[in-house]
Amino acid sequence: MSEIRVLVSDKMSPKVVDILSREGIKVDVSTGNSPEELAKIIGDYHGLVVRSATKATPEILAHAKNLKVIGRAGSGLDNVNLPEASKRGVVVMNTPGGNTVTTAEHAFSLLCSLARNIPQATASLKAGQWEKNKFMGVELYGKTLGVVGAGQIGSHVITLAQGFGMHVIAFDPFLSPERAEKQGIELVGLDEIYRRSDFITLHTPLTPETKGMIGKDTIARMKPDVRIVNCARGGLVNEQDLYEALKEGRVAGAAFDVFEQEPVDPAHPLLTLDNFICSPHLGASTHEAQESVAVAVAEQIADYLVRGVIRNAVNFPSISPDLAPLLTPYVSLAEKLGGALAQVYEGGLEKVTVDYRGKLADLNLAPVTIAAIKGLLAPILNDTVNHVNAPVIAKERGIEVVEVKEADADVRASTITITVEAGGKSTRVIGLLTSAGAPRIVELNEILVEVVPEGHMLILSNTDVPGVIGQIGTVLGENRINIALMNFGRDKPGGRAIAVVNVDEEVPDAVLDQLRAVPAILTVKQIFL
Repeated sequence: MSEIRVLVSDKMSPKVVDILSREGIKVDVSTGNSPEELAKIIGDYHGLVVRSATKATPEILAHAKNLKVIGRAGSGLDNVNLPEASKRGVVVMNTPGGNTVTTAEHAFSLLCSLARNIPQATASLKAGQWEKNKFMGVELYGKTLGVVGAGQIGSHVITLAQGFGMHVIAFDPFLSPERAEKQGIELVGLDEIYRRSDFITLHTPLTPETKGMIGKDTIARMKPDVRIVNCARGGLVNEQDLYEALKEGRVAGAAFDVFEQEPVDPAHPLLTLDNFICSPHLGASTHEAQESVAVAVAEQIADYLVRGVIRNAVNFPSISPDLAPLLTPYVSLAEKLGGALAQVYEGGLEKVTVDYRGKLADLNLAPVTIAAIKGLLAPILNDTVNHVNAPVIAKERGIEVVEVKEADADVRASTITITVEAGGKSTRVIGLLTSAGAPRIVELNEILVEVVPEGHMLILSNTDVPGVIGQIGTVLGENRINIALMNFGRDKPGGRAIAVVNVDEEVPDAVLDQLRAVPAILTVKQIFL
């Protein structure tokens, strides 16, 4: 390209312009554009730098004929349509980790404010009152803090809490007991978090599994004087259930920086309560954090547009052009295998082994292994993990990654085997590409199957007795769940068996419970790929 042009469409540090300009890139800053205005000008640019205000929708991307890269100064990508960007060959980058310290500090500030009623006392004093007895607080020292998600932000909150003399318990499916012990964390299940915590702070992405994780049922299992902090994602807490619990005194207090709908409706019931404090999504709002992510995204975009180097891309692994046609299908297969395995194994993840057999083993498979790790981590970490930072996250969490290659020219089809060791048990999955290049799972937990890894899927384990297949079909049929594919396998007659059912839509919990009630069925897992 003759002249590289980049549009900065949201307000951010002027260092973005300085860094890109030094690389010979023509930079235009145009903020506050309506979607129609952005659509008119986006076709002139090769790069787009955004924060959260600009929405890179399919309609905008349809006009972005020359766009090569979108850089998000921050980690969240709710404002960028990833499937459409990928479809159009646009690399999407973010800056994971740039807001870690700032967000952790804000969460802990809310926790302190919640404990000592600081916002309420400030408002009272400014209103001319002197109400010392009304705002009696509680100490943090010696209290139990339950941390849901001990990643980068959660870990920094833990460090702050330990400095205040709090006892920290944490839930994190990817944190091994050994790693937790080194950090001085007591690793527990979610039920113990709810039952034992004086304070609960959330640091987990919003996924189908975590949506509404704190609601009426979980609140009922908590201490009556519990206090809840959410600086992670709106929607993790059922806001109506929390309102009722705060109003009744079932929960002593809550502090939010994020809400399910933003900006928040001024008539939101939570805003009427004295024991609820909040801020308008300020977790990343410090001068230091904003400058850090702005500098990072400018350097990443310059590296890509000038030198072809890809860093922190969320939708594109680093593969050389000559190997891309061969490796890309295996990258997709490995990510699907990891994603499937992530949703069936149980316990703290300690070790991952990626084993390659066949002609594929002769190649440099680092991008494929990274894709497998990303697939394993993504179902819980969501938008914070990508092909670049997946190995770093695994290392930070004490997860050992082993790559094994055995080239065998006699093997008809190259296979990928992923084995995880978690909770004292091993779980593995094997996959391959068909002659047409389509991904297949051919073994799950040492039982041969042939599964198309896509969409909504049910994985059922059962004893091998007559009638199970019919009962599965009956339960799903009676509930109008359409079956796309059904595949079965067993280790021996009368032994362990597996049924994998591809369905057209998510199966409700009540239907899953009906399946679990079938006498021969041992476990039922629902996954989405």
